[in-house]
Amino acid sequence: MASVTVWYDGACPLCIREIALMRKLDRREAIRFIDIAGPDATCPLDRQLMLDRFHATEDGQLLSGAAAFAAMWRAIPLLRPLGLLARVPGVLAILELLYQQFLKIRPHIQKRLKR
Repeated sequence: MASVTVWYDGACPLCIREIALMRKLDRREAIRFIDIAGPDATCPLDRQLMLDRFHATEDGQLLSGAAAFAAMWRAIPLLRPLGLLARVPGVLAILELLYQQFLKIRPHIQKRLKR
């Protein structure tokens, strides 16, 4: 049974590539990946909100942004050290700032990958 659930945008070329890599690394199948690109997708929050930011659950807690990435990393043995590092005071705040900056350039990256 998956210990982490990840919601992702299956219509986003960048997201598809990243999730493909995470699936490959998730040899224990500890993560349940849910594509929310389709209009019939079930989401715990507003669908557009979930498409705008990365979301995951860990131990029943809904996480967003850098915290969601850290939860996903903790579920994958190879990436677990990064996920644990995010629990060090101040590190998650820095990762969240970096994630917010990434969100500003994400549309440009998506456009390039669609070509």
